[in-house]
Amino acid sequence: MSLHSPSDSKFPRPYSAQVIDGPTRAPHRAFYRAMGLQDADFQKPFLGVASTWSEVTPCSISLHDQASQIKAQLEAQGAVAREFATITVSDGIAMGHEGMRASLISRDVITDSVELVVHGHQYDGWVGVAGCDKSLPGLMMAMGRLNRPAVFLYGGTILPGRFSDETGSRDVTVQDVYEAVGGFAAGTVSEQKLCDLERIACPGAGSCGGQFTANTMACVAEAIGLALPGTSAPPVESPERVANFERVAAALLMMLKRDIRPRDLMTLDAFENATRVVAATGGSTNSLLHLPAIAHEVGLTLTLQQLDAWFHSTPLLADLKPGGRYIMADLHRIGGVSVVLKALLDAGLLKGDALTVTGKSQAENLKDVVIPDGQRVVFSAENAIKPTGGLRVLFGNLAPKGAIVKTSGLKSSVHRGKAKVFESEDDCFAAVQAQQIEAGDVVVIRYEGPKGGPGMREMLAVTAAICGQGLGESVAMVTDGRFSGATRGLMVGHVAPEAQVGGPIALVQSGDEIEINAETGSLTLFVDEATLAERKAGWTPKVLKPPYTGGIFAKYARQVGCASEGAVTY
Repeated sequence: MSLHSPSDSKFPRPYSAQVIDGPTRAPHRAFYRAMGLQDADFQKPFLGVASTWSEVTPCSISLHDQASQIKAQLEAQGAVAREFATITVSDGIAMGHEGMRASLISRDVITDSVELVVHGHQYDGWVGVAGCDKSLPGLMMAMGRLNRPAVFLYGGTILPGRFSDETGSRDVTVQDVYEAVGGFAAGTVSEQKLCDLERIACPGAGSCGGQFTANTMACVAEAIGLALPGTSAPPVESPERVANFERVAAALLMMLKRDIRPRDLMTLDAFENATRVVAATGGSTNSLLHLPAIAHEVGLTLTLQQLDAWFHSTPLLADLKPGGRYIMADLHRIGGVSVVLKALLDAGLLKGDALTVTGKSQAENLKDVVIPDGQRVVFSAENAIKPTGGLRVLFGNLAPKGAIVKTSGLKSSVHRGKAKVFESEDDCFAAVQAQQIEAGDVVVIRYEGPKGGPGMREMLAVTAAICGQGLGESVAMVTDGRFSGATRGLMVGHVAPEAQVGGPIALVQSGDEIEINAETGSLTLFVDEATLAERKAGWTPKVLKPPYTGGIFAKYARQVGCASEGAVTY
């Protein structure tokens, strides 16, 4: 064969044909021949395998191996597969310093970069493999935007470390290390114990073990229908993962044959299912940034009011860290995310007709799943841990467009106290380390929103240090920045509008009274309107330091929208 011409294929080639077929595409085929392709390959569909592999984080260190095995399975089943990688930023390693400004921005860079590769090479479909926090929603956003047959695979959770001290032996995660930093500053944790925790908490590859952002979004992937049942909970080092690569390849080729696309799956019902699984598992506050952003890519609008209604009508069913006792590996041990979804379905809280990447509905996928007896990880709705889900949206004169608080694990859901205001996370962390935060305080950190950061930094270093000093139940926090999924305590984030655009949080002064009420869903600043108007008249936006006048941080500050709408870029 000297010039390729179209021929019958057992799979459709809706996009790659325009790159491969006919005499005018001889140069294109020449490039592929340079990479080892032969005549028969040009009659097959071309599929992408995108991963966020890198050596910057344990979350992603295994992803090249996983992507390569998926590529091999696709080719064994009759396709040409091309593997490529995009960036990832480690939230954990970026945490607590200037680097955290890059984290949320990386989500949109991942989406944009995958769109460019899949569109530029006209792949007929693709698999996305992700591990670290922002890489999961980044790939799901790209799936919605491109709307070509696609399957998502979570790279897998880390196994826990096993720590022993005078109190006994227990499983630990990186959350314990962050909190030990606060304990060390307060003198309640020895240097030796801190060092021992550091050495044992992260024993190998995988994403942080609790129901933090990565594991939360992995649950979302199954609930929204983009990931195969049973693929989100197995740890990286679990032998069950190997069988998933063949399943993922088969699912993508089935979708290609049947022309099932992400927007067929990512309906409003699917987003309700995804929201409810976050609520039922006490998931990360970051999900309320990512779910509206993913919905935006498929032309849907998810308001905080709608999300809050779903949260408020969903019981907390899974006893997972940081608010509970167990981790993702424990959820895998008792049957994985499917067990949570089945509990929701049995309670009439899951849209069972929603289509998934199996080509079947959620109800069909779950028909043989049972909630195991004798375990304490996931409960039925009749025996729920709490009657309402693990997150709550707050509104009030301090957050007219909304704010988010995690309620799972809280002993008290109401706090009223005097504000201690800080203009950045760094200033606040210094005050915490100097033990200047006292019981009863409402710590306010501002100018850390999407524009004001820029990049909406997470505050785990601060919140964990506060908890480590024993103040987790007596101090509250309010910020226009974000929290890590590992954060616990009465911590309010995503306050909108943010300080940089003149939101009310910019007008708070130390000593003002603030009330957080997660029961009524309110966030109130006790300052009269006349005084606030006077303060607003004298307010000017903060000059960002360092002054980002160019590069991606300046571009992001110009383009990013409100946190209440998912902090999407325009």
